[in-house]
Amino acid sequence: MERLGVGIDVSAKKLDVAWRDSKRRVERRTVENESGGHRDLVRELKKRAGGKVIRVVLESTGVYGVDLALALDRAGFEVMVVNPRASANFSKATMQRSKTDRRDSVMLLEFAEQMTFKRWQAPSAANLQIRSITRRVYALMLTIRDEKNRMHAANQVDGTDVVKKSIRTTIQSLEKQVRELRAAALTLIKADPVLARRNELLLSVKGIGQVSAIAILAELSILPADMTDRQWVAHAGLDPREVESGTSLRMPPRISKRGNKYLRAALYLPARVACRFEPGVADYAARLRERGKKPLQIHVAVMRKLLHSIHAIFKSNEDFDGRFFYVKPVAAAVGTSGIASSAISEVSTAVSA
Repeated sequence: MERLGVGIDVSAKKLDVAWRDSKRRVERRTVENESGGHRDLVRELKKRAGGKVIRVVLESTGVYGVDLALALDRAGFEVMVVNPRASANFSKATMQRSKTDRRDSVMLLEFAEQMTFKRWQAPSAANLQIRSITRRVYALMLTIRDEKNRMHAANQVDGTDVVKKSIRTTIQSLEKQVRELRAAALTLIKADPVLARRNELLLSVKGIGQVSAIAILAELSILPADMTDRQWVAHAGLDPREVESGTSLRMPPRISKRGNKYLRAALYLPARVACRFEPGVADYAARLRERGKKPLQIHVAVMRKLLHSIHAIFKSNEDFDGRFFYVKPVAAAVGTSGIASSAISEVSTAVSA
């Protein structure tokens, strides 16, 4: 069966698309990376395909590509979400020296034409429902926070009783919705054996309660199964980013924040609590404090390392063990040889790094 190969380079705001016409010439189009742009792209590709099966390759860019992959999959397209490392190696193998969005889309088109195609499996309906629920909860919690601020202001300036009653009623109504939504999400999680087990694994971390576990699981459950822990960190926007321009501007590294804000928000409180009640996490935070790191830097580092740990316990299917979160450097033992002591120190340093 004839197929129309398509390569799509995904970024936060736009999609660069490439395919070949009937004369094998490359055609390109750029569309907005939002629901309207996705619909336009589906219509355009169906028109160009002329009845051919449409095979699309895009990189696993996390939050920016998931909704696009879902839209293409629902339209009946064959979708492959390729690991960025695989596409980078393909680019090197084909001697492509330049890197631009337009060239990347053509590279992905050639990847679709030449490499073994592995069709992407869309997240289950339950996973998507849970994510939809938790994001609605996130929005409601922001509204509740705003309403509580309005109540505080009303109390400070002697607001009228009718205004206070309105605010109080709104808060109570929203809090009831939040409880119902969280209960619905938990019901969906417990009905799925994989999600139920992962929920248990998350709860084994001192610092992650049921509310946080639902929010974390909702965002992680829709990610491709072959994503690494470092890709999870980049997806969450917790990866460090250096800012440098010429010789006059050199700012300290900071997190990129180019990622899933919902996942970052879900990890924020667990990291704080874990620093208090999980000895391994507390030791890690203390080590960073000794090295002169600021409180916010320490907190972000704990969030990042916690995400690495979650990836590990999901992969091993074993409960979290705080002893492995951070291993203190081992002092040279009395009576051991210098070589043995040095080796122990090197191993301990490598593990804790």
